[in-house]
Amino acid sequence: MNDTIITENLSHNFGTHTVLENISFKVQEGEVFGLLGPSGAGKTTLIKILTGQLKQKGGNAKLLGTDTGKLGKDEHAKIGTMMDNFGLYERLSVYDNLAFYAEIYHVPHSAISDMITDILKNMGLYEARKTAVSRLSKGMKNRLSLARALMNNAKILFLDEPTSGLDPATTREIHTVLQKQRAKGTTIFLTTHNMFEAETLCDHVGLLSNGRIIEYGEPRKVCRKYNHLNRIQITLKNGEVVSLENNKAAAAPLTEYLEKDEISAIHSTEPTLESVFIELTGKGLD
Repeated sequence: MNDTIITENLSHNFGTHTVLENISFKVQEGEVFGLLGPSGAGKTTLIKILTGQLKQKGGNAKLLGTDTGKLGKDEHAKIGTMMDNFGLYERLSVYDNLAFYAEIYHVPHSAISDMITDILKNMGLYEARKTAVSRLSKGMKNRLSLARALMNNAKILFLDEPTSGLDPATTREIHTVLQKQRAKGTTIFLTTHNMFEAETLCDHVGLLSNGRIIEYGEPRKVCRKYNHLNRIQITLKNGEVVSLENNKAAAAPLTEYLEKDEISAIHSTEPTLESVFIELTGKGLD
């Protein structure tokens, strides 16, 4: 596969404040990459650099083979962005918002209506197509922002906290849409502080703290790397919790519990991305 995004020792600062420092990673075509970190960690700044909105102070960054400081019309036509309801017009209806962007993206007039209808149905917004954006809930606005990002059949999507503050049902709906995009071969660059979202969607994650990537890899491998306890926790039907070392010595007692039908649940002690981040930084992702 080709690398859609490449950064090498990327750095940026605002005055004396260093926002990004020596950031290096690659994102392959068709994968979902998650950048995890708390608010203020530099996630949005990195997206602005990668999409050509901001010029880095040091290092290199390429998008679709082109230096991000030299992105032209052809490259921008392949990018979809969703950044905190950016670009939604409050007085226009849901349908008219997308029709406006269809014109910008040069969608053939004969195809605009069908295209918007399909996207709105996929996003669960078709019944609200005539509603002004100002009357939408936060969840509906998020879905509309994502719908707008999909209007140009982008090869790469940049999504900045796409489910922040949303209820679980709306979050699942957006995850379903993103999984469909990934199945089509779309590359997705996702920033989030939601560790469940990252574990569910991402092929690789980078943990960002104080402007530096402090850990990188597949979510499960990152978690296993920091599984210091490596134990099995068994909850018995009588409410008792038994902790066993995860090795061959656990086979005998575990078999005995199973034969006596005493087990209610079994869990490993594998940490989450949240607990890994806390171990490395002493702070949570929220």
